[in-house]
Amino acid sequence: MNGNSFIQTYLHAILMSAFCLFILTGCQGTVDSLGNGSTQETSKSNGDVQSSTDSPVHEEKGEIFTAKIVRVVDGDTVKIKLENGNEETVRLLLIDTPETVHPSKPVQPFGPEASKFTKELMPAGSTVEVETGIGERDKYGRLLAYFYVNGKMVNELLLEKGLARVAYVYAPNTKYLDELESIQKQAQKERIGIWSLEDYATSKGFDDSKTDEASKGESTGTLACSNPKIKGNINSKGNKIYHLLSGQYYDITKAEEMFCTEQDAQEAGFRKSQR
Repeated sequence: MNGNSFIQTYLHAILMSAFCLFILTGCQGTVDSLGNGSTQETSKSNGDVQSSTDSPVHEEKGEIFTAKIVRVVDGDTVKIKLENGNEETVRLLLIDTPETVHPSKPVQPFGPEASKFTKELMPAGSTVEVETGIGERDKYGRLLAYFYVNGKMVNELLLEKGLARVAYVYAPNTKYLDELESIQKQAQKERIGIWSLEDYATSKGFDDSKTDEASKGESTGTLACSNPKIKGNINSKGNKIYHLLSGQYYDITKAEEMFCTEQDAQEAGFRKSQR
């Protein structure tokens, strides 16, 4: 091999090596580019999931169904019968009415009025619409719900009449909170019902010390009765019986409802105890 041929062969080998190195470098760059693109896409995908997770969760609508009223326990507690025949005790959501049947509290001012109003709206045997809350039951096992009669919400009507306060506000059961608070503000402005007694309805409940002040309203017709004494009881057979103070079993009878007069008890479907 002469000198020129050797030089040409050497240069050709160098050029081929450089070309191969260039090709390999370009391929690696393409692979790296594709790898980086995949990583960016993955990051974007994770970002979308995070965004979805961080977005506010909208309150779902509770179940709506029809039920029959078995009886009204007091202004904000009702017993209903479902289509399958089961009975449930239901607590009206976001409101609180004065007590009438609490085992350790006296009958509170406007409690009997609230109870009577609810009974008139939802008499025993009537059919109503019930909308359950998101957390369906309270710590006592009662269903939590809104009631509707002829398209009107009973919870709202009690507030409108000044017979209830907005209370027991716990998320996620705040669906109608704004509407209920607006109705309450109007009742407060008009000073009707529980708002007619200064400092009676508070954020912690009802002030029992206002009972004497409420009793003064009887002469003006503000209250039907501030301290009902007639005990209404439903026995194991479902019989509704009322007991007077002079009755033999009055002291040992557990009152499920209280009445101001015998007429009130009879209108609620109770009969007088024979003893």
